[in-house]
Amino acid sequence: ESSPLVSAKTGEGIEGLLDMLITDIPSPEGNPDSPLQALIIDSWFDSYLGVVSLVRIKNGSIKTGQKFKIYSTGQSHNADEIGIFSPKKIKRDILSAGEVGYLVAGIKNIKGAPVGDTIVQSGDEVTIALPGFKKVNPKVFASMFTVNSDDYERFRDALSKLILNDSSLLYEPEVSDALGFGFRCGFLGTLHMEVIRERLEREYDLDLISTAPSVEYEVLKNDGAIIKCDNPSQLPAPNDIDEIREPIVNTTILTPNEYVGNVITLCTSKRGVQKDMTYFGNQVSIVFEMPLSSVIVDFFDQIKSSTKGFASIEYQLIGFVKSDLTKIDILINNQKIDALSMIVHKSFSNQKAREIAANLQKLIPRQMFDVPIQVALGSKIISRETVKALRKNVTAKCYGGDITRKKKLLEKQKDGKKKMKQFGKVSIPQDAFLNYFKSGE
Repeated sequence: ESSPLVSAKTGEGIEGLLDMLITDIPSPEGNPDSPLQALIIDSWFDSYLGVVSLVRIKNGSIKTGQKFKIYSTGQSHNADEIGIFSPKKIKRDILSAGEVGYLVAGIKNIKGAPVGDTIVQSGDEVTIALPGFKKVNPKVFASMFTVNSDDYERFRDALSKLILNDSSLLYEPEVSDALGFGFRCGFLGTLHMEVIRERLEREYDLDLISTAPSVEYEVLKNDGAIIKCDNPSQLPAPNDIDEIREPIVNTTILTPNEYVGNVITLCTSKRGVQKDMTYFGNQVSIVFEMPLSSVIVDFFDQIKSSTKGFASIEYQLIGFVKSDLTKIDILINNQKIDALSMIVHKSFSNQKAREIAANLQKLIPRQMFDVPIQVALGSKIISRETVKALRKNVTAKCYGGDITRKKKLLEKQKDGKKKMKQFGKVSIPQDAFLNYFKSGE
């Protein structure tokens, strides 16, 4: 009843809507005569201005040229330029309590004005910090490496600039035997991961390789210590592990009636346990408890495919549960590629190993020598495929004569391939890192 009737096309009801906004939405609280207290709600890096902060003035006011202090770092700066967005930048001489505007202070250090921090008057030791924002913990982890090792410094600078206005992104340095120096990054989900990678490639002109997404596990060691593990390479030796706990999510799927069977079959195959089913007319809401690792890899595409695009999904983390998990390693040309290692459920290890080997056989280009692809569970090889070598027809010039002539040429070629295999290196394309873990279903 209280909803205003508004047409953006004709302009009808716009004035009434503006009046309602003024009367129904409370004015910002704050005292313009109190000491300065402002919250940094966003930050970004400008190549010419340094760190530009979007601030909300809670109490007091700030003027151009005024000296202020960042609460967490204790560093003092001068307000070189302040203003508002309306929608473009408009310079102002003063921002008072209740206003939101931008602040430029020539801060060159990227971590000099973190989002959620408080700005106070320089020299003020009495005013306390504002509550800030609740810290968001990442749910999905992946490693990123530069194709060209010379781009590592640029990659590090790009990540530090991105984290300015995306506090949910976490990263730490990582070294891979196969891929060199890179970073282990934490994301809110697979979409967040794809957006970050796309921004790094487009905005900072980086050529990146990213590994398969994984989740954070809890590992209980034999000595009673519990460690967090978001990377298969961090997993302790099997004889040091008492149990591994994986994150479980409450997954709600809304789908039309005719696709209920397809959804239940798919969720059950992903180790899901059905908890609830509710009918809303011709729609059904199905609730499953599922491992997060099953949801982040390929699940969304499979649900959309099995319901012709009609289903919608949401999930929420509910805790960690003990599970029978193990690590599988991938060897390419007899060299272990740690960036391809995965933690999987033991009951699915053989099936997953066959899928990975078959996918990599299609994704890795043929070389001048045979490339063996092996999937190992501990020291045992559980699956193997071979990328066959490119071969020249060395017997084409033999039109006749004894068979030993052809055999001699083939043996010579075989020896050459064997020598090439000893010294040859296999280049793994980015497509292989992104798609080797996907199910062929």
